[in-house]
Formats: sequence, structure tokens, C-alpha cells
Amino acid sequence: MKSKASTYLVLFALLIAYATISLATKDPELKQCKDKCQTQTHFSQEEREKCAQRCEEYHREKQRRQHGGGDNFNVNPMIMDPQKEYEQCRVQCTRQPEGSRYSQEQCKSDCKEQLKQRQGQETEQERNNPYVFEDRHFITGIQTQHGRVRFLPKFTERSELFRGIENFRVSVLEADPQTFIVPSHWDADALFFVANGRGTVSLVRQEKRESFNIKQGDIMRIKAGTTSYLVNRDNKERLLLAKIVRPVNTPGQFEAFFGGGGDNPESFFNAFSDEILEAAFDTKRDRLQRLFGQQKQGVIIKASEEQIRALSRHEEGGIWPFGGESKGTFNLYKQRSTQSNQYGQLYEVDSSQFRQLRDLDIAVSLANITQGGMIAPHYNSKSTKISIVVDGEGYFEMACPHVSQGSQARRETRGSGPSYQKISSRLKRGTVLVIPAGHPYVAVASNNQNLQLLCFELNAFNNEKFLLAGKRNVVSQLEREAKELAFGMPAREVDEVFGRQQDEFFFKGPRQQQHHRGFSDE
Repeated sequence: MKSKASTYLVLFALLIAYATISLATKDPELKQCKDKCQTQTHFSQEEREKCAQRCEEYHREKQRRQHGGGDNFNVNPMIMDPQKEYEQCRVQCTRQPEGSRYSQEQCKSDCKEQLKQRQGQETEQERNNPYVFEDRHFITGIQTQHGRVRFLPKFTERSELFRGIENFRVSVLEADPQTFIVPSHWDADALFFVANGRGTVSLVRQEKRESFNIKQGDIMRIKAGTTSYLVNRDNKERLLLAKIVRPVNTPGQFEAFFGGGGDNPESFFNAFSDEILEAAFDTKRDRLQRLFGQQKQGVIIKASEEQIRALSRHEEGGIWPFGGESKGTFNLYKQRSTQSNQYGQLYEVDSSQFRQLRDLDIAVSLANITQGGMIAPHYNSKSTKISIVVDGEGYFEMACPHVSQGSQARRETRGSGPSYQKISSRLKRGTVLVIPAGHPYVAVASNNQNLQLLCFELNAFNNEKFLLAGKRNVVSQLEREAKELAFGMPAREVDEVFGRQQDEFFFKGPRQQQHHRGFSDE
């Protein structure tokens, strides 16, 4: 009889087999999976029950997708993250009974082989859909027990399709209540959005210092080289900042420079010779060594209530001290929505409203899609959109000519234009999407909660948004003859389809549409 580790691998193989069968058939049978669980004689009764339970969970999730989500995720929800799978498998190996024919070494070898297979599958999926980034794609650059800073790798490491945005990076900062992020400067411009919580940001350049109390919905720009530090001034809420970063030295690469610090974080002063430091500070070596060796708590540290209170005694917002009268922060939630109906609201800001965006050539928007609602199919003329899910769940679909399977062969055979592949993915909090210019796409909120999408639109100057359905869609503006020639149908029929939707930008989603009214083929 095999060990529990072997059992785990067999169970996993069963689930893979069931998933393959399910996806290949129109109406997958739950009974088939559960019967296979029962026929595994080396399973204990508890393991058989767990196997059957996971079959039911998979079946329920698949039914939900087919009848509730309306999307095509191409993801098996029963299969966990490959690295977690591997770690769990190795733990099972350590429980291998002594003297067993299936040794721990063989068990761990099997775990490693399974990891390679799973990573190979995911690499293929990412090659077919390079536009979606999930939690597992983030790299943790800074972490303490009180918070962390994470980054996405350079976009061009994922695909050469992103060469146009290779000098931008996405970063997320999370800090516990009542914490302090130590002073530093970066060789990059940063634009951040406060997704949750409230804090105070202080900026220092030469003899000037300005502090801004920030809250949810605020946008703020920190210029490269500016020494900055931050506190989470809330007693309960975590502070969450979503950032777009533009390096000023090497494209796509940037670093933090900590002057304060010691061993952790390391102070850049420690890179200089003792003689230079003694001369620069006119201070004895031993005292300098104590100063630049004392801090060992990390970048994000706990602060006392008195310290937080002292660092937070500032008005909301403030005046930008480094070049003009522009406010240091801009709150999206306080602006009038540019699109609004019962299915969602869109808030937008560009450089005409917030001057700090001008030289970055970035616009920022926040779409709040009501549960069950959707954004109209549309595309941007120039902007590449980096979207971050700040709350809720849903899915998106996009038409893409770059990853179409067999598109080149079809072009050569038919002598036609490009062929388009549907790119789709589940959306949840923390998911990052890249929507290139010209690519039509839609986003749909789940039936259970709203979906909030924060969007950084790169190359924003003179960008236009073109709607493909609903009021003011571009097709409706074509001449009658152009419609007939383009669609090969009478213009009247084209108008009936493209003129039927009376809402603008936000619509009822697929399930709401079917629930509230029938479709007509007339």
C-alpha cells in the first residue's frame, strides 16, 4: 500500500482527469468523478469522502460559471497554486512511514516532477493570455511583520507585446494600522491611488517639507529623488496604495535609497568610507557607526500613538511646494462622475484637472460597476490601460489579434485580415489587467457584488474613448451605404441592432439581460 503522499498524488491525478472529461463534454456527470473516488481501494474512508466532496465543489463551481457567470475562464478552480501544491506534497512526504518501499526521496522527486508539469501548463496559459497578472505574479521587494511592498516584474519579461510600456511598473504598498514607513527616495516617478485606509505623506526637498493627509480615493504624485515618508494614521484599517512607477535611469528598473536606517534597512551612508563620513558630518567615527547601525526593525515599523499623532497634524490635502499652486492630492470620489446610471459610475481625472499628471502623460479613472452590470464594449485610441481590481469580483473579455491561434495560417489561406482571439479571465481583488490601445474589451461584475476597477491610462494626451454599443456608438454614425457595404446587410437591420441598446457606457450584464427581457431575432 502506498503512503499518504502517494495517495495525494493519485487524488490530484483523478481530479485532473475529471476536469479534462468535464471540459470535453457538454453535460459532465458528477457521478463519474464520485464513482472513481470510491473505486480507489488504497484510499481510507475519510479520503474517499474528501475526494467526493471536491468533486461536488468542482461541479457546483462549473454550474455557477455556466449559468451564473457567463464567462469562459479556462481555469480549473479545484487546482491550487503550483507552488502551494508542491509545498503540501513535500509535507506529506515527511510523514512517510519508516521502512516504506516508497521512500521520502522518491516522494519528493515525484512532487518536483509534478511541479514542473504544472508550471509548464501555466507557462502555456500565460503565453496565450499575457494580459492578466494575479497575486502569484507579484514579487515582494520589502516585507516586515507590519507590512510589505510588492512589484510586478517588467512587462516585457512577460511578453514583447508590452515593449511600449516597458518603462512602467506596478507596485502595491500595504501597511498595518499605526505604522511608519521610513524615509527614502527612489530613482523613479511614482503616482499612487489610496485604495484603502488613511495616512500622512511627507515630502522633503532641500529646506522644504510638506505633509499631506491622504484618504481613500486620493491620487498623489511623488517626483523622482524626493525624500518621502509615510504613516498609517488609522487605528484599525490597513493602508493600501496602488502605484504606477516610471523609472528615470534604466527603463523598467528602479531602486529605493534609504538614508535613515542601519542594518535593516541598510543606510546608503554605510557604503561610504569612514574618512568621507567623518569629513562630511564633522563627527567622530564611533558616533557615526552607532547612528548608521542602530536601526534593525525594517522599512515598515510600529509607531506609538503620540508619534503618529505628531506626524498627522496636517490639513487634508495641501499646497504643492515644488513648482506652482497645484494641490498635492486629488480625490476621485469627490469629483462628478463622467458616466453614471443604475449599472455603474465612472470617475476620471486628467492633466487638465490635476497638473501633476501632465509630464507623466497619464490619466486616472475608477469604474464602479454595479453587481450584475457591465461596461460597454469600447477601446482607447492611444492609451494603454493598466487596470487594477480594487474591490469585488467579475470577469473581462477582450478581442486580441496578437495571440490568435493559427491566425497567420488562416490569413494566408483566406487572404483576409487579422483573426481575433477572445482573451478572458476571472477578476478578483488584486488582479491586474493590461488593455492595449485599439483593443475592444468589456468588464462584467458578478451577480453578488460590485466590481471596482482602478485604471492608469498611459500615453493619455489626446486619447479618445470609442464606444461600440449603446448610445453614441461609432457604428451608428456610419453612412447608410457604409453600413450596407461593411455588414453585407440592409442598413435598416444594422440600425436595429446597434440602435437597440438605449443605455450609455454601463449596461445590464448578460444574466440581467436574460432575466429582465427576452431576445428577439426579428
